[in-house]
Amino acid sequence: MTASSVASTAPAASRARTGGPREDGPKILEHLMGWTFVVVLAMLVTQTGLM
Repeated sequence: MTASSVASTAPAASRARTGGPREDGPKILEHLMGWTFVVVLAMLVTQTGLM
């Protein structure tokens, strides 16, 4: 085996995390924050007369 083939067979769990979202987080909180952002953005757009 070469060094590159050994690296490609390493499990994904051993890789360093890059700061992305975790897989086991609270989904309901994520959805609530997303919809809150959408509503606030819509209110801002309508109040400033951009639409």
